[in-house]
Amino acid sequence: MMTSKQRAELRAKANELDTTLMVGKEGVTDTLIQELDRQLEARELVKGKVLETALMTAREVSDQLCQALGAEGIQCVGSKFVVWRHSETLAKKTGTAHPRLKVNPVRAGAQRRRAAAKAARERKNEYFKQAAIEFARQKRRAEQDGEE
Repeated sequence: MMTSKQRAELRAKANELDTTLMVGKEGVTDTLIQELDRQLEARELVKGKVLETALMTAREVSDQLCQALGAEGIQCVGSKFVVWRHSETLAKKTGTAHPRLKVNPVRAGAQRRRAAAKAARERKNEYFKQAAIEFARQKRRAEQDGEE
């Protein structure tokens, strides 16, 4: 499952792509699935178009193709759709594990520091809560001992 930021990044990359997959009146066929599989292995991100003669919407075609190939549907606008799937062969060629992901080390460090500070605050709050409970118990015991 992708995050919305990763999906937005891929949508931005897809704007520049040419439409390389056409779905005609026959709809989703085995040949179409094989062609999309080949294209996804070669470039990870593929833009397709559903022709007017097809009796399916772009969303239906995208969902069927994604289900058949284990891909992610990135975008459906009008009669066009964009599909993405990680390609091991492309990763080996470029030498990167996940070329699509951008990592901001400054932001990641800040997020780790905020999470550590939050955990420390929660531990401190729990300590003081337990101390207050114990103090109230001792006070109640002292009051009960004083009455007897």
